[in-house]
Formats: sequence, structure tokens, C-alpha cells
Amino acid sequence: MTISCEERVIAEFEALTRDAGRVQAETLRRILEENGGAEYLRRFGLGGRTDAASFRSYVPLVTHSDLEPFIQRIVDGDNSPILTGKPITAISLSSGTTQGKPKFIPFNEELLDSTIQIYRTSYAFRNREYPIGNGKALQFIYGSKQVMTKGGIVATTATTNLFRNDQFKNAMKDIQSQCCSPDEVIFGPDFHQSLYCHLLCGLILSNEVQFIFSTFAHSIVHAFRTFELVWEELCTDIREGVLSSRITSPSIRAAVSKILSPNPALADAIYNKCAGLSNWYGVIPELWPNAKYVYGIMTGSMEPYLKKLRHYAGNLPLMSADYGSSEGWIGANIDPKLAPEKVTFAVLPNIGYFEFIPLEKPEGEEADNCASVHYVESEPVGLTEVEVGKEYEVVLTNFAGLYRYRLGDVVKIAGFHNSTPELQFLCRRSLLLTINIDKNTEKDLQLAVEAALKHLAAEKVEVVDFTSLVDRSSDPGHYVIFWELSSDASEEVLQSCCNSLDLAFLDAGYVASRKVKAIGPLELRVLRKGTFQNILDHYLGLGAAVSQFKTPRCVGPSNSMVLQILSRNVIKNYLSTAYGS
Repeated sequence: MTISCEERVIAEFEALTRDAGRVQAETLRRILEENGGAEYLRRFGLGGRTDAASFRSYVPLVTHSDLEPFIQRIVDGDNSPILTGKPITAISLSSGTTQGKPKFIPFNEELLDSTIQIYRTSYAFRNREYPIGNGKALQFIYGSKQVMTKGGIVATTATTNLFRNDQFKNAMKDIQSQCCSPDEVIFGPDFHQSLYCHLLCGLILSNEVQFIFSTFAHSIVHAFRTFELVWEELCTDIREGVLSSRITSPSIRAAVSKILSPNPALADAIYNKCAGLSNWYGVIPELWPNAKYVYGIMTGSMEPYLKKLRHYAGNLPLMSADYGSSEGWIGANIDPKLAPEKVTFAVLPNIGYFEFIPLEKPEGEEADNCASVHYVESEPVGLTEVEVGKEYEVVLTNFAGLYRYRLGDVVKIAGFHNSTPELQFLCRRSLLLTINIDKNTEKDLQLAVEAALKHLAAEKVEVVDFTSLVDRSSDPGHYVIFWELSSDASEEVLQSCCNSLDLAFLDAGYVASRKVKAIGPLELRVLRKGTFQNILDHYLGLGAAVSQFKTPRCVGPSNSMVLQILSRNVIKNYLSTAYGS
């Protein structure tokens, strides 16, 4: 009996996770043997030791800022063994949308291998539940500019490092994840033209599409908001077999024109299906009848987009992609039936060495989310020493020069698969909104927006996107929330929303400060339609990739260009009266 590729991958995963402790010890030994001669590790006097106890006692916990001087030397062309035994030949840029500038992160072959392993693993489990036929994926993926650093190293986003790699492309073919669009569309010079052509190629190959994908849920929602505006033009292109004049890039035009030929029957079918939809509900299964699911990262800052994504997806399941970051991968989604809000990720014990900092909430701060950022920390524990139900911050050691690196992610242990933990992502630890003793995170902002949305429901108005800032220009300082709305809402409803936002921040420091007027009334500023598109365009102009774009949930003073875009697009503002005038 022949066993399928998927069954083999699952068998390998089961073997790895049965003895996760031994695999972790072996993984750490390999990392330290390969990189023990690096300057960074030598300075801590490990002296060739490769055991976990020595590693933890000699090498300190770090954040990106601790490693920045070492990474900068690599970027500037110093190819001596600084962080790794072998020279680093590529750099990944993190999305960097919060602080306005991306971080440099070392990238190497081992990170590529771990990416392929994670993708193969989650695909094997996914395909067991939702088998897909021989076909393609409608993927909204975009390469970004590659920048050559002054030291001659290629720097680009982590996703672009993957999309450009032949080994990665072949692996994607193996798991039925070939993109409908040619490379010229993925790496096109203009995001708007690439998005239009992704939609067009997906429609031309509509019967072959097995699933819909983008790195982040936000990009899928953005694609279908765009589809609502351009669907008739797409139908015309298919009917006449001539690409729209909006596509001006010669490389994109040439590549897409090869697969576009007149097809009036397909154009009429698409037109009639779109015309028959009610407010675009279920547009994805209607136009791509063989698609089995919608796939992408849907946790954390992507949760606010799930409602709209479910609207477009109709009865198709939403499936959250694997858990990782620009720094490296952590876990695979091996239970694809779980809704995105409940998804867990099983840690692959051979792709890095993992530690977990136990986070205890002080007495009296038993909130349901990571609102309390004043956690009490204890000594990090190993992968197999975590306890179900407890919360931890993830610490990563990988093959690309990050040692005991604090990711800043808070996770909860949902259970174990064999002896490896299954993590539920809770939030980023970083503070967003704070004026004095108040401490609010991205999750708190998200919950406040969700609470206020209830006032909009009756008017059938949606929040397209949102962000925030702390305004200290007047005394006392106050929170400002920016909303872009799908259509107009009444003054009365928006004032109610503003009050609701103010009352929804439950952090004790915020409530106390508001009561004694140490923090001023929250302000809701309503933005002109298209403002968040302008912000996206701004980041694209800086060389960011749409695939990695996340709307900045808080705009700091260093982000002056985004502040300017927001400021010039405010059309209404409201001050909360929730705590009195």
C-alpha cells in the first residue's frame, strides 16, 4: 500500500511531537554547534556547552533593540561570524507599521526550510478534513521591492524572500497552492494593478480555484471591497478579451494578456451571478464554486475583519493560517475545523528552541484579555514544562541568529498534542494607549470598537477600519479614535458610539483617571472614505509589501506622515460626555 505525501507528513509530525523534550534538546544542540563560533555567543562564555541549563544561565533574554547593533553591522557588510557561524546573506523587513519603520531581521536557508515544513504540515491536516482537487489557489499575494543594503545584502519582506524562492515555489505546487496569477502580477510595480489582475486571473480560472488565500485576512477583505467597485470592468475584459486600460505596467499587461481571450459566456455568467447577490453576501462561493475554504492569518489584529470576511465567504469555512512572525515560525494549525476565534497552534519542536515566560496577573486584575499588561513574570520554562490554562510570553531561539529573543506575544496553553503544547494567540504585549497610569493594549482597543459597533448595527453602517492616537497637545491628554465608515450615520448614533468607546476601556487606571479628569474625554474622529487606502499607499511607497501590511492600530508621534493623512481627512469629530462634561 502506498502512503500519500500528506500521510507521511502527518506521521513525521506525530513522531516529532511524541518526544518534544528530546527534540528540543537536540534542536538547541544543533543551533549552538552551528553558531557557537559567532561573536555574539562567544561573548557569553558558553565554551562549547550546548545543554539547555547552560544556555539559559549564560545567555540573556533580549529584545530586538539589544540585537540591533549586531544586525546593523551585518546590513552594512561585515561578513564575519557576528550572529551566526555562516554569513547571513538576506535580511527580512518586519511590517513595521506601528512605529513607522521596519525592523531588520536575519533570514537564511534554515528559516526557508522551517517555513516549508510548517506549510506542508498544516496542509496535510487541512487536506485530511477538506480534501482539495488538482487545481490552483486564488491568492492575493504581493512581492515588495528588494533593497540592496550598502553592505550588498538583499533586504525585503519575509514574504517576498519566500515568493521569489524556487524551492518555495516547487513546495507550493506540491501542496496545490499554485497562484492563479503569473509572477509578473505578484511582483508587479503597482499594487492596485496587481490586485485587479489577481481578481481577473481568478475569474478566468474560476473552476480550477480550490481555495482563497492571502497572508492576512485584511488583504482578502480589501480585495473584495475592491471587487465591488470593479466587477463590471472585469466582466468587460473577459467578454472582449482585452485588458483594461487601467493596467499600464508593460510586464503585467504582457503576462495577463497571454491568458485572457474573449469569453462572452463566462462574462455573462459572472455578471448574472453578481447582479443576483444581496449586498455581496456569499460572493466567494458563488463565483468560485469549487473553493473549499478561505485561508489566511485571522488572529490578533486581524479579528476585526472576520465579520466582513464571513459575509463575503458565505457558507465557506474560514481557516486561520499558521502562527509565526518575521522572526520565525512557531506552530501549525493542525485542527482546521476550529473557528478563527478559537484556533490553536501546535508548536513544531524542531524548527527552533522555545521558552515561555510565565505571566501572572496580580490579585484583583483577573481580566479576560491581556488588558493587564502589568504581569508578574517568573523564570522562563521549556516547551514541555508549560501548564494548560496559563499565559506566557514566547521566547524564540532560531538558526538565523536570534537567541532567547522575546517575541512580545502573549499566548495561552489550550492543551497538548502528544507532548507539544497547543497555543492560543492572545495579543501583542506592547502598550498602545497610555497617558499616565492607564494601560491599554491593541486587544482593549479592539474590544472597545466592537462594543461601540452595536450602536451602528441598526443603521447598517460598518467600520471599514480604525486606528488611534494619544493626544497630548492639550492638558489633560486624551485618547483619539479614528473611524472610516462604509456610509453616513446620524449625529446621535455617532455621539453614542463615542460615549460607548470611552466607557469600554475598562482598565482601572483609565477609569480612575477619567473620573478625576486626569485624562480628558475620548474623541471620535470620522474620516473621509478612502483614508485607509491612502495610508496603505503611503506604506507601499516606502517599499512595504501589501502581503505584510497591517493597519497601524496606534499612530505614534514618530509616524508624522500617517498623522498628516489622518488629520487632513477628518470630516467630523465627537467628544465623549460619558463621564460628565
